[in-house]
Amino acid sequence: MTKIIDLTQEIFQGMPVYPGHVKTVIWDHHSHEETAKVFNHEFSYATRGLMFSDHGPTHVDAINHIDPDPNSEAINELPLEKFYTSAVALDVSYIPSSGFIRIQDLEDACSKANLCIQSGDTVLLYTGHYTRNYGTSRWLEGYAGLDFEATEWLAKKGVVNIGIDAPSIDNPMDRTYPSHNACREYKVLNTENLADLTPVVGKRFQYIGLPLKIRGGTGSPIRAVAVVEE
Repeated sequence: MTKIIDLTQEIFQGMPVYPGHVKTVIWDHHSHEETAKVFNHEFSYATRGLMFSDHGPTHVDAINHIDPDPNSEAINELPLEKFYTSAVALDVSYIPSSGFIRIQDLEDACSKANLCIQSGDTVLLYTGHYTRNYGTSRWLEGYAGLDFEATEWLAKKGVVNIGIDAPSIDNPMDRTYPSHNACREYKVLNTENLADLTPVVGKRFQYIGLPLKIRGGTGSPIRAVAVVEE
């Protein structure tokens, strides 16, 4: 039986957003009461207005987000095959919030779950940060992130996308953004602000996280899901 598991955070006004990004704003634009008058009360509709960062909710970064080269790919220029891939979710939840995810941690997680990272995979990192800290002041402050070498290790294995259940794949204590720099060097996508990964941790599955077709976008909100065969 095929099961679809939602890995996406809910979008709502007041949701936590990475410091400096546009805050999420949602407003009622048309109400049923207003539009019913237009149609002599024979029909009505409601609509809402949305404003958010292309890096606000659960989202994927485009290459032009981290690469200043004018020829770097925007989100609408990336092939959709990169967002629909085989995937594994690795348990690195034991790493402290101030720590770094290193090559040995990734190797140990693969060994423990009897998983092998394959070329073309998406790798999701279960840090436990979402389940422990979402909705608290800790969400935007303390979480583990990849160091440069671990990101490079994934890239050299042919990983096309790295996802994490935290605001960034980088530890916020390191403002040099080593993991993002590795992604820039190796043209690897990264997906941030994933929700609860516990249903897929230690498993292999199909991952889907299709972006919106935003012209020139530096990233895009996505509906991230895992397709699991049970």
